[in-house]
Amino acid sequence: MRKDKKIVFKRVAQVLISSFIAVAIVALLAYVVQGREIPVLNTHGTIANQQRDLILVVFGLGMFIVIPVIIMLFVIAWKYRAGNTKAKYDPEFNGHFGLEALWWGIPCLIIIILSIITAISTHALDPYKQLESNAEPINVQVVALEWKWLFIYPDKGVATLNYLNIPENTPVNLTITSDAPMNSFWVPALAGQVYAMSGMSTKLHFMADKVGSFNGSSANVSGDGFADMNFRVNSMTDTNFSQWAIESANSKTMLDSASYAKIAAQSKDDGEITYMLMDNQLYNKIIMKYMSDETMERSTHDMSGMDR
Repeated sequence: MRKDKKIVFKRVAQVLISSFIAVAIVALLAYVVQGREIPVLNTHGTIANQQRDLILVVFGLGMFIVIPVIIMLFVIAWKYRAGNTKAKYDPEFNGHFGLEALWWGIPCLIIIILSIITAISTHALDPYKQLESNAEPINVQVVALEWKWLFIYPDKGVATLNYLNIPENTPVNLTITSDAPMNSFWVPALAGQVYAMSGMSTKLHFMADKVGSFNGSSANVSGDGFADMNFRVNSMTDTNFSQWAIESANSKTMLDSASYAKIAAQSKDDGEITYMLMDNQLYNKIIMKYMSDETMERSTHDMSGMDR
């Protein structure tokens, strides 16, 4: 009798300790995220809003399976515990149509729903797909360097280092490449990530729906300075953006092939710099430097990838 009490006490202690650990983990998580902005969920862009909704829908569908399974785990463990002599032992039980339909039917239904959502969202959120808007898009060429980001506005005669200014409610057409190890461009509050690769030009379209400043970063480990390879995306009114573009086009700091070579060298903590763009073909030259002579002879189209 005393031995049975010890076993029961031990099991109760195990349950209490496990519950305490679970509550402590949840409390710690709540404390860590309290008052902190989570850009993936606190979105402010046409594309990012859809991606956030997709995350929440998929999470909800997952919980529709996970929560009942966890509840059943504890219910079954409690009902069929060793100390419950009233539990019916039936090792030959099988062929219950209702239960089999439940644990096979619901997961299959969830998978079908997820498949439909995936097929639709894959096309809807294609990073190469232009956004529909009455506003004229802003074209920006992005170059990932070690360890900084260069943004070129070919239509404005402006370039910036480690910050990107855009007008609100205006589509932004990005073409992205790398003049360094492969990287990944990511502004979680505005759009998903897209890889930047040397000798290649990829695309990303997004649009900010409010005035504000949003964090951007590298999402691909690329060396010693990766952790500090951050930038800011500043969404502003059309008037403020136009004024900034005009003033920046007259910047005393010029960006041409010679000055670009200095920027492209490895460095950390370069800060934010504004340039007057002196070479509108700089982006093309960055891409073409990785091409062989034979490839360059065959290539007669514009490598900038800008949507015309």
